[in-house]
Amino acid sequence: MATITDVALAAGVSRATVSYVLSGKRTISEPVCQRVREAVESLGYTPNAGARALATSQTKVLALMARFLSDEFAPAMLEFIRAVTDGARDLGYDTLLVSDEDGVAALRRLAASRMVDGIVLLNVGENDDRLRVLVEIDQPSVLIGSPGDPAGLMVFDLDFRSTGRLMVRHLHAFDHREVVLVSQPRHVVDRGGAYVWRLAAGAKEMADRLGVTLHRHHAAASQPDVGRQLHDILDMHPDATGILLNNEAAAAALPFVLRERGLRAPDDVSVIGRYSDDFARAFSLPFTAIDSAAGELGRRAVAQLVGAIEDAAPRDAHLLLPPVVIDRGSVAQPPQP
Repeated sequence: MATITDVALAAGVSRATVSYVLSGKRTISEPVCQRVREAVESLGYTPNAGARALATSQTKVLALMARFLSDEFAPAMLEFIRAVTDGARDLGYDTLLVSDEDGVAALRRLAASRMVDGIVLLNVGENDDRLRVLVEIDQPSVLIGSPGDPAGLMVFDLDFRSTGRLMVRHLHAFDHREVVLVSQPRHVVDRGGAYVWRLAAGAKEMADRLGVTLHRHHAAASQPDVGRQLHDILDMHPDATGILLNNEAAAAALPFVLRERGLRAPDDVSVIGRYSDDFARAFSLPFTAIDSAAGELGRRAVAQLVGAIEDAAPRDAHLLLPPVVIDRGSVAQPPQP
């Protein structure tokens, strides 16, 4: 493995000059900088992270706080993790995954150790106890998910209320008058997963405005429970002609449930979900959906965070992405009686 001494010898300069070129601490002539850069590239030299932190007060590492919870669908969480790590890498940062159940203690430990330059929070709750720590520490942070009070924070999320409204409006445009909404498990709401009730509230608001009957249910986040519950929900509402899905596990299970019932979308029932395009491809889902935009949210959040770290962006921002329908042909006029 190449060292800074190897780079200095190859470039014909001192170790100190190499350090100045890499850190930008002093102005070095362009010809010398070019020789150092060429030596770094040819030798494959990577600066020692500890030395770099001492020299620049930066580690070039972001902490990603994510918890894998049994009542949420893990593949959906992995999409956000991948988006954050990809976005960080593209901007020259590594990612430290932190899955400590005690988020408050983990944040304090990260802040005190100076291990990271900034923090990305997933699994954001309505009244998240981690937020009070964020205002006390020096490192900037960004949230992917909206808390109850986003004031003074960098927050990036899908506009879930508008998503619920759009899902109902889309079905109503095809003359559906009785529909079913299948949401994440009740435990997700009880824990503070506000995106669940925000989408449901938006859906109810639009249903009431348009005169659509909306039946709301929660379902499990894994098989076989979610499959059995989907059967029960459809049995309870035989006259419903549309299904709204705010539950990735239910979306993945629904094709099998419809097949078992001898139904097809959209011939017998129309379906619209909320999940990412990558998720739809991974599970071969044929349903029209609102894109959850994990990739875009991750990239934008990381870019804002890095901007704050490098003093090129403010430390408060609140972006709610508007919902976009990806039409896969699973919504049509309800079947004639």
